[in-house]
Amino acid sequence: MNLEEVRAYFAADRFAAEVCGITIEEVSPGEAFCRMEIADLHKNALGGVQGGAIFTLADFAFAVASNQNEAPTVSLSNHITYLRGSGGTVLFARARQVSSGRRIAAYQVTVTDDLEQIIAVMSVTGYIRNKEPQSPRASEGLKRHA
Repeated sequence: MNLEEVRAYFAADRFAAEVCGITIEEVSPGEAFCRMEIADLHKNALGGVQGGAIFTLADFAFAVASNQNEAPTVSLSNHITYLRGSGGTVLFARARQVSSGRRIAAYQVTVTDDLEQIIAVMSVTGYIRNKEPQSPRASEGLKRHA
């Protein structure tokens, strides 16, 4: 998918796109670069960017990097390390595929700010799902529950 196709696809992720205001700036196979302008709604009671907002940005960048092909990928495990607070006005997340097998993929996400500081790093293990159900029986089950 090209950048416009990826943006159109992920517009359906309303929490990241509409609530958090995250935009997709760049994509390439296995990589994504996303941006989030820091607003009051992203701040915690101490005035810093809330950890959940940083996590959401990193997780969304992973989703974009890992779902540009036909095999949907979901996270199995996310580990984030917060390194410092941001004094900037914009956060960026760059997700890169580290490895990928038949069912498991690993990604590294780095969150930086407009002051060029590294704010957080996230390691993600993703599960690569089937595009279509494997057996006719599984397909029947999906139809019954739809």
